[in-house]
Amino acid sequence: MNRLVTAISLLLFLMIIPQVKAQSKIRIALLQYSGGGDWYANPTSLPNLISFCNKELNMNLDRDPAQVTPSDKSIMSYPFVHMTGHGNVIFSEADRSNLRNYLKAGGFLHIDDNYGMDEFIRPQIKQLFPELEMVKLPPNHPIFRKPFSFPKGLPKIHEHDNKPPEAWALFYEGRMVLLYTYECDLGDGWEDPRVHNDPEQKHIDALRMGANIIYYIFLARDLEVIENKAK
Repeated sequence: MNRLVTAISLLLFLMIIPQVKAQSKIRIALLQYSGGGDWYANPTSLPNLISFCNKELNMNLDRDPAQVTPSDKSIMSYPFVHMTGHGNVIFSEADRSNLRNYLKAGGFLHIDDNYGMDEFIRPQIKQLFPELEMVKLPPNHPIFRKPFSFPKGLPKIHEHDNKPPEAWALFYEGRMVLLYTYECDLGDGWEDPRVHNDPEQKHIDALRMGANIIYYIFLARDLEVIENKAK
């Protein structure tokens, strides 16, 4: 029975891929939050990641990311929301309620600590889903496997405090709804290389890891949930 369910899941997965590529452009968004943190940091990062995904994954993402606040109902229009910055973050009750509904409905939030956000964002994540605990992703998690392989897990893009990079996730009903990348600085790596004078390989590694996140959320996450339920 499990083999039959898995076969059906794989068939559905293969049917979904061309639909994602062929449909009208999908737009992703940058989260504009309150608290004083520079949510607008890394202005070239998302456009570069989008361009890379469209070229390397043959996706059809709108090249211009939107900007959306946590309490804006239009957040439901964006299947992928990215958040970054260096400082304070405050989610109001309205922000938390709307974000929670968005994530429970199938949305996804990627938070990338641009250095200095950690002490502020962790309490906000806890208030967002107080009943859930963040899980540290192991190097063999599917998000590090396809389409680009990262055998050691999350790559280290920028050095700050001589700490290893970490990927933390929230799972709601078996589905990853939030990814928090810490001590990595993917967003800096996505930016134009001249901004931070990054080596070319660091830039490529950052874009490939970002592409893995996009691939996982758009094309692999729901299949993983189906397969886990079939076990």
